[in-house]
Amino acid sequence: MSNLAVKDPVERVPAAQSESATIMAIIQQVATNPAADIDKMERLMVMHQQHQDRLAKQAFDAAMSEMQRKLPVIRERGAIRDKFKNVQSTYALWEDINEQLKPILAKYGFALSFRIPRGATGVEVEGVLSHKDGHRETTSILLPADATGSKNAVQAVASSVSYGKRYTAGALLNFTTTGEDDDGQDAGKKPDAPPEPVITPGQAAQLDALLKKCSQVLQDNFTAKYGCAANVFKSEFDAVSARISKAASRP
Repeated sequence: MSNLAVKDPVERVPAAQSESATIMAIIQQVATNPAADIDKMERLMVMHQQHQDRLAKQAFDAAMSEMQRKLPVIRERGAIRDKFKNVQSTYALWEDINEQLKPILAKYGFALSFRIPRGATGVEVEGVLSHKDGHRETTSILLPADATGSKNAVQAVASSVSYGKRYTAGALLNFTTTGEDDDGQDAGKKPDAPPEPVITPGQAAQLDALLKKCSQVLQDNFTAKYGCAANVFKSEFDAVSARISKAASRP
């Protein structure tokens, strides 16, 4: 009677692992048989791979469900302005998104990477979200080169790639962005208040000359934030100029 109280050790093995072990045992048995049916062997291998893929997808979904609750709300520091330099909309910069997401992705076993396939019709960006257990999800977007502002050909492509990264990362992870908190500074402004003035053409040319001496990464970040030098507000000029000058002087 006492034996009834002792559970079979197999019952304590997760069903998924037990099924996988059973399939592998059958495959090994067939493989050692000189008269093995090759077609049957191949069907067993396909069955085992399908089982492994199903387990990987389950692990991906479980980790994604846990991670979703930990994703941050990312501030929108980038701005799109009209020809009068008025801000039409804001967006989260890719460097902010990447910086805040990377440690969370790593914690839950994910990695986010991007592919830029060669294309004659535009700039294609493919986002790949991979999980440590083997499953991955992908999405892509095809964009024209962003030739707005004073971008050269390389900067136009880089700007589109930056947008593609933001778009595909958002589609894969469904994170939230929000406008910058201005600490109530806009509360007292009248709705018809004039837009903040931008720098002069001479100051814009000065920034453009400095940018050419900087790394491509800094140029891309500047383009993602301002579009072009002419969009920099007059109140920002001294700080932006000092920052770029410092970067331009580095060996």
